[in-house]
Amino acid sequence: MVAVREIETDTYDYVVCGGGTAGCVIAGRLAENLNATVLILEAGQNNVDLENVHMPGSWSNNFDSVTDWNIVTEPMPGVDDRRVKCSRGRFLGGCSGVNGTLCIRGIKQDYDDWEMQGWSGDEMFKYMAKAETFHGKDRFHASDKDHGYSGPLHTEPHELAPISELVKQSLIDQGLLWHEDMFTTGETPQGCGNATRTVHQGLRSTAADFITKGYRGDNITIKTDVTVNNVVLSDTAEGLQASGVSFTLKSGEIGAVKARKEVIVSAGAYCSPAILLRSGIGAKSELEKLGIPCNVDLPGVGQNLMDHVLAFVFYETEKEGLTNDHLAYHGDGLASSYKLWKEQKTGVLSTFPFGTFAYARLDQRLKDDPLWVGSPRRDGRDPMDLTPRQPNLEFWNTELYGGPKQFVDFPINKKHAFAMCTLLFNARSRGTVSLKSAEPMENPIVDHNYLADPLDLLVLSEGCRYANEIVMNGKGTKDIIKGSWPPELTHHSYTTREQWVPYVKQQATTCYHAAGTCKMGKADDPSAVLDEKLRVRGVKGLRVADVSIMPLLNSGHTQMPAYGIGEKAADLIKADA
Repeated sequence: MVAVREIETDTYDYVVCGGGTAGCVIAGRLAENLNATVLILEAGQNNVDLENVHMPGSWSNNFDSVTDWNIVTEPMPGVDDRRVKCSRGRFLGGCSGVNGTLCIRGIKQDYDDWEMQGWSGDEMFKYMAKAETFHGKDRFHASDKDHGYSGPLHTEPHELAPISELVKQSLIDQGLLWHEDMFTTGETPQGCGNATRTVHQGLRSTAADFITKGYRGDNITIKTDVTVNNVVLSDTAEGLQASGVSFTLKSGEIGAVKARKEVIVSAGAYCSPAILLRSGIGAKSELEKLGIPCNVDLPGVGQNLMDHVLAFVFYETEKEGLTNDHLAYHGDGLASSYKLWKEQKTGVLSTFPFGTFAYARLDQRLKDDPLWVGSPRRDGRDPMDLTPRQPNLEFWNTELYGGPKQFVDFPINKKHAFAMCTLLFNARSRGTVSLKSAEPMENPIVDHNYLADPLDLLVLSEGCRYANEIVMNGKGTKDIIKGSWPPELTHHSYTTREQWVPYVKQQATTCYHAAGTCKMGKADDPSAVLDEKLRVRGVKGLRVADVSIMPLLNSGHTQMPAYGIGEKAADLIKADA
């Protein structure tokens, strides 16, 4: 039997469980009060020596290794019973060190739709800006008032490759007008623009920067290679209280620490509900099956799992110099690119290879479809429950061949390829996160239930058809397409939505935007886990703060909302202190 031992200082004011995006923000902001002691527990290693984190173009080398949680979904009928790999960063900084670096905040209406006090679109956009220090460029027409200029997160515009300039022309030609900084303002549901990135001077900026570098205070203790087992709960005169945390060290030893004020769970959409469940907080029936005593019967824990489902469509061009494939796949291109980054922090590896982005609505394209027309809707909203102020889809292009790791037909021998990506917003399908066992070192069971709802399949298939039309008919790209990549795909000849359905079911994958599994909600919502102050129902001194708290996903990417949630949570905790 392994003995329980307490680490050097066994009591802190705040214990943060998870050193990912939101957790690092919270720890850093709480430590601004020099009288407060903060402990952050991270299951992975420190990122200081992880070159593949700091080099933006090398993100995928963090996957399928010890720096990845290596979570794989259950088979899902909506995508031909496939399992989908849902990689997550397992090191200090978490997914901020493996994501696409994209600052796509969504639409302000997305957050208004939460209908939670203190979480409006205007408020969330201010918190997202608070985290940021924006570095503009001469050719980028920024909306200066919407950016932040004093946060630890450094951002800058992306320099578009030639293929992205051509895709931009095609998007505009096909009716998606240019609004350069639209992904910062949150007010344009249809159009295209240039998404800023969490990259500065050739280095990725991550959430770990909130508690390292110049922001590391003596009152912050960082413990890495520490997996949280459960929150320790105590009976008090005022009810159940979070009094500490039990954890497992890399050596296998069990440790424990005490929290004087609060425990904050910030382990993400997969691991935050798992920690609550192991703490006896969740559906009583589920906990009893695993032999875990139920402390608080909260059936919403692990429910409401959401994601943005994504489909890549590849095109081949014979024209040299449009894509960046020659810098990665041809001859000694990759070696030269790596040398350039090592010596000067420039070149293709100093960026993330996504180009021009766009939002689109499908009202007119689906107005005659029986499923779309016949589906119920609320006043002023479409069947996906979106207002005209919110997009149904996001498009973007890659600047070379690449994407999820299943795409391995690299264009060697001087071939050139790029993808158009289509991302579905506000999917109606919902999944679950549950425990396989009470063993904390075992990953939870994840079932995203992708495309289970027919409307999700309809909208994503039509979106791929729309993206294909943009490439094949738009003036920037219509004359450069040789075919599809791999060559056996014939997207250039697809014309009907029905032709796209099998492809979507076979290829749809995650955009790594899992959220919603510990959602906040109003007092009369039986599925809500948290109140508007992120406090776990039925437990004092315990909050959850990461993207798992989101009642609905934003029309964008989850990186900036994670920063905003961290900033907001820190203010809530400070106010209660």
